[in-house]
Amino acid sequence: MPRGTSEVSEPMYFVLTVLLDGPMHGHAIIKGIGELSGGRVRPAVGTLYGILERLCERGMIMVDREETVSGRSRRYFRITDGGHAVVLAEARRMQEVAALVTNRAARLA
Repeated sequence: MPRGTSEVSEPMYFVLTVLLDGPMHGHAIIKGIGELSGGRVRPAVGTLYGILERLCERGMIMVDREETVSGRSRRYFRITDGGHAVVLAEARRMQEVAALVTNRAARLA
């Protein structure tokens, strides 16, 4: 079972988080995830496009535009209002869970 909520896995969470900065194409998303996670999460290209497809199907992201660069098609994705709400809810959930653990650990120390 993927880490995260039933709504988003950890890699999906990172994609949504990176897209908060604005529309990006696949390779920029991978780079952003690597930077955001300190290199811990780095999805392969095929994995990323599967994630992007699932997020589009769920209405969390959408295609912003397509362009051709050096003869290659480049698709840009942007987060939707629904995706924005999901990533913020997930961040709050993780923050609450982390507080439970740290508070408990402090009490037991």
